[in-house]
Amino acid sequence: MVATGATPATTRVAGSESFVTDPREILGAEAAGALSEEGFPDWLDPMLATLTDDPFSDPGWIYERKLDGVRVLAFKDGDRVRLYSRNRKDQNIRYPELVEALEGLDGSFVVDGEVVAFEGAVTSFSKLQDRSQIQDAEEARRSDVDVYYYLFDVMHLDGWDVTGVGLRHRKHLLRQALEYRDPIRFATHRNEDGEALLEEACRKGWEGLIAKDASSAYVHSRSRKWLKFKCVNRQELVIGGFTEPEGERIGFGALLVGYYEDGDLVYAGKVGTGYDDAMLRRLRDRMDELERETQPFDEPGDISEKGAHWITPELVGEVGFTEWTDDGKLRHPRFLGLREDKDPEEVVRERPVETG
Repeated sequence: MVATGATPATTRVAGSESFVTDPREILGAEAAGALSEEGFPDWLDPMLATLTDDPFSDPGWIYERKLDGVRVLAFKDGDRVRLYSRNRKDQNIRYPELVEALEGLDGSFVVDGEVVAFEGAVTSFSKLQDRSQIQDAEEARRSDVDVYYYLFDVMHLDGWDVTGVGLRHRKHLLRQALEYRDPIRFATHRNEDGEALLEEACRKGWEGLIAKDASSAYVHSRSRKWLKFKCVNRQELVIGGFTEPEGERIGFGALLVGYYEDGDLVYAGKVGTGYDDAMLRRLRDRMDELERETQPFDEPGDISEKGAHWITPELVGEVGFTEWTDDGKLRHPRFLGLREDKDPEEVVRERPVETG
């Protein structure tokens, strides 16, 4: 079933059975003026949203559900499909069904989206862990965790750079240019009432919302033209050590985590909950390979764990928590999963910006 019901605007290529899209046929004359012809790119950095605590409603902005998954960019050049994380790590092996679904679509394109798994009606980063840690395509095919790829933006389409086109027009182009069948889905949005939608999102157990300036171009960096509102506090943190398990616990007791500030790795506390036995074993095996004699934190704070094991800070985890304490530690943290899509040096403490 085609999810959107849209009919792609296509042109037959001479001597070929495939179809390509001419974005000028979809966009109005004014929007088409922002297009530029360009060869197919090897890589494009993703646009990143900025955290804020100030929700608002504005008819000049659109509002999308903040999906609790992994950011993935898809590059389809003819018959070849490459899936990349935001830090350019290959994802084809982990999600072979997405590769095959994209191979079945016409044309060449670069699209931006989120890979998710569902726990009931809610996307679950923790459930997605069972897929995102797989390193073998056949094992991924046998997994009982179904994944879906929600597309929310397009950067390149059949020989055209579309990043200069305003977002509302890019979303229209994305919806019209591709045919949507599971596991490929179009990420819908609302055009107004951001505050009401955020209340609904939090009531339904969503992670939050992304607000986007509807007239904005796609820039390859973090921007205040995309803002994120979170229903729950979450933060990527670098793993710098762990404690030994006690009682019947296996693997390890708690992770010792931190974030970078002015080049220093700052200690943010320990995370002792949120693990199942498989994660405890798997993560302990990976940390044992990274163990070292000296602690990696430049600003260690009040680390006083006896018998702590230190590791080279190469692993990044996502942690949910209630709040930051006055002395810069996490309150009631819980581990949600490893983040393979973010380099440790990029992990900083997220501080909300004012939108006014």
